[in-house]
Amino acid sequence: MDKSVIISIRGTQTLDDNPPETVELITEGRLIDCGEEGYTLTYQESELTGLEGTLTTFQVEPDCITLLRMGEFNSQMVFQPGRRHFSMYDTPYGALSIGINTRKMRAALDDHGGQIEIDYAIEIDHAVAGENAFHIDVREKEAILKQ
Repeated sequence: MDKSVIISIRGTQTLDDNPPETVELITEGRLIDCGEEGYTLTYQESELTGLEGTLTTFQVEPDCITLLRMGEFNSQMVFQPGRRHFSMYDTPYGALSIGINTRKMRAALDDHGGQIEIDYAIEIDHAVAGENAFHIDVREKEAILKQ
């Protein structure tokens, strides 16, 4: 199953003692059923996110979510509660080694859409560089058009 979906993403980032910064995006994407392995959600980034020219993919498995970005910005982030994952984050200015420490993660997807929630900290050189949260709502495009 490969469906056209509408994806609503709300991302919140908190750095040090600064007030949280929230970014919201609504875009079209694809939801692919990968059987027992879970679901794959993909969409093209836009100028609004500052990642134009980048394909973002969420691979949602029962106990792990992997965020892949390919294009102008390349990165891989693995979210798994209770485990710290390290990866490289490529930018036009160079690559950074980052750590992802997932505090909370929930994914409830089916063939009609669903929700993903991820709460995590990003570490650079083993120091927390920011606290982030994603809330992603996925709905079938057909169902929205019928409303």
